[in-house]
Amino acid sequence: MTAPIKGRLPLTAIFTTFLRLGLTSLGGPFAHLGYFRREFVTRQAWLDEAPYGDLVALCQFLPGRASSQVGFVLGVFQAGWTGGLATWAGFTFPSALLLLLFALWEASLQGPLAMAAVRGPKLVAVAVVGQAVLGMTRALTPDLPRLFITLLATLPVSLIASRPGRLAAILFGGVSGLLLCRGQTHTGAVEILIGPGRATGFVCLGRYFLLLIFSPLLADLWHSHTLMVFAAFYWAGAPVFGDGHVVLPFLRDTVVKPGWISDSRFLAGYGAA
Repeated sequence: MTAPIKGRLPLTAIFTTFLRLGLTSLGGPFAHLGYFRREFVTRQAWLDEAPYGDLVALCQFLPGRASSQVGFVLGVFQAGWTGGLATWAGFTFPSALLLLLFALWEASLQGPLAMAAVRGPKLVAVAVVGQAVLGMTRALTPDLPRLFITLLATLPVSLIASRPGRLAAILFGGVSGLLLCRGQTHTGAVEILIGPGRATGFVCLGRYFLLLIFSPLLADLWHSHTLMVFAAFYWAGAPVFGDGHVVLPFLRDTVVKPGWISDSRFLAGYGAA
């Protein structure tokens, strides 16, 4: 993947930019990707449309929430690992803090007015997602083969629920690209000059699978509630691809069935999120 980052920014500028987005980007990961495109492709021109599409596609393929991954990589492009940490601190930490406060005050925030205040901004996010989809469609499907791939890829995502549909779309897109899009290149892209290296990548991949396998075993072996919580949330989040909302059924089984919290409190937290 290539990414034409146009000038490096200081950490303070990266942090304040993502802090503003973290305080105003309402909705789920798809909405966040729309906000990111408007901010970093259209307004500030950190990178062009094509490499942004590449980055979004890569993060949709990887397990985990795509918008958090895209934001982290944008920070890494600008200022290395510290830039990635600055984006996390600015974009993710405010929402985590707000949800912690909501959890403390949840009992006093019931009623139709509170629910309307939570749901209203989510409707606004729909327009942001739609605008981003239209903008990226014009840039990333300039010919019939790529438009054809895009339209067909919507079928498994729409007809098959959750992860299997997304994995099927990713597999279909990869095979179709190999068959129909060979020889097509982006313009204006430059090589990334930073990166963790292949060895570090394999270490991280190995740690991903080791935690997936051994964290529940260690929790059962040591009867540690802390390890049980860690293993439960790791198993809920690690296999999730693309959209953070997909994790909700897994989280519900994780925290409601054992009796850690009630179903009503879980749904209240989801509404706030």
